[in-house]
Amino acid sequence: MEQSNAVSKLAEAREKIQEQLSRVIVGQEDVVEQILIAIFSRSHCLLEGVPGLAKTLMISTLAETLDLSFNRIQFTPDLMPADITGTEIIEENRTTGARERRFMEGPIFSNIVLADEINRTPPKTQAALLEAMQERQVTVGRVRHPLSDPFFVLATQNPIEQEGTYPLPEAQQDRFMFKVFVKYPSFMDEFEIARRTTTGKQAEVSPVLSGEEILSLQETVRDVPVSDHVIRYAISLVRQTRIGEEGTPEFVREMVGWGAGPRAVQFLILGGKARALLHGRTHVAPEDIQALAAPVLRHRLVVNFAAESDGITADHVVDRLIEVTPTAEDELTRDARFQKIFAS
Repeated sequence: MEQSNAVSKLAEAREKIQEQLSRVIVGQEDVVEQILIAIFSRSHCLLEGVPGLAKTLMISTLAETLDLSFNRIQFTPDLMPADITGTEIIEENRTTGARERRFMEGPIFSNIVLADEINRTPPKTQAALLEAMQERQVTVGRVRHPLSDPFFVLATQNPIEQEGTYPLPEAQQDRFMFKVFVKYPSFMDEFEIARRTTTGKQAEVSPVLSGEEILSLQETVRDVPVSDHVIRYAISLVRQTRIGEEGTPEFVREMVGWGAGPRAVQFLILGGKARALLHGRTHVAPEDIQALAAPVLRHRLVVNFAAESDGITADHVVDRLIEVTPTAEDELTRDARFQKIFAS
């Protein structure tokens, strides 16, 4: 697909998807955009928000607009890995009478998988899901079973109720491209929610993109050019989160216990490419990197105990990093502190 056609195709698809979603979901435009960026980047997304913010409804409605198969897995403390991936069963062949092994697919075999309340299941089950996300296949016995393509996992977790939960370790959260905060609606949005959901009318949505079109657009996203300056800018943001590196700001050394790894750079650049196309551009700008810095970095850097006790979050650190990192190429390359970063 030519880039000019891809830009118009993706921008048009974004408008149609948002128009369809608006029939069911009120507000949450930033959340929807970040989910779409993750999908077109061939990645996964972790959504965090209190109950009742329509996270599940948003994801299931999105699956309808993309004309993809959808499965929801409700994570519970007694859920086993085989409940997700599937298992082998022994089945009798009615023709020959012989007993044969047959693999019975689990709910992971779908285009879009909603892992609802992923922090409510033990680490063993979480690991089974995350392995499937990374490898895009399930191994049972000695047989590998490839997953559907396209394949996305959108996981949710509740931040306010921690009793009986198993928080995802930072290393496992790193498998998700974004950690998206789903916030309370504005007054007018909540007014519209109350008006719509207390009547007997049911809104319907129509498919906008097929699986084949999504796969084609995913390839186009990777073909979007990115300048050396934008790559350098993205690397500068990430390397400043590492307290042991040259050129790290003093406030990072005081607030951060552990910084982000190279996967953060990859997702910043890949997400920047998808965001540029969604906004009708064929090149990535530093503004795209800035817009995605918080959802990419907030689950990849760990603030220390002193900062946490003062109410400082990873988002605060990211905001300050954006403030102290020049976007202009000449300013960035001539700055003495960033010259240390580039030379390290």
